[in-house]
Amino acid sequence: MTRSGTSTYEGFTAEERAAVKGHAQEQKEAARRTSRVEQATGAERDEQEEIAVIQGSDRITTERAHAVVRADAPVLAPRLWYGMPAYALDNKVVCFFQSAAPFKAS
Repeated sequence: MTRSGTSTYEGFTAEERAAVKGHAQEQKEAARRTSRVEQATGAERDEQEEIAVIQGSDRITTERAHAVVRADAPVLAPRLWYGMPAYALDNKVVCFFQSAAPFKAS
């Protein structure tokens, strides 16, 4: 492989590092839960806590989307994915909601 002389790798941004650390913490917490009921209620609680800290219009959008998913696709399980509210089917994330602020997106 050849390498372009103009590109340099600066590593992960602070936001990306925080997301990876958050994901590792989520995995540790999920592993501590023993029963399926405890896993489901813990995941729902974690997701609600994460939605509560989202600011501005992102929070309104996420709350509305959460209500739609829970009403129309109850088979999807709520969970966190890299610190973001998400929904999974058979433990595979189907969709997630990313707040624009931490990632400087609009």
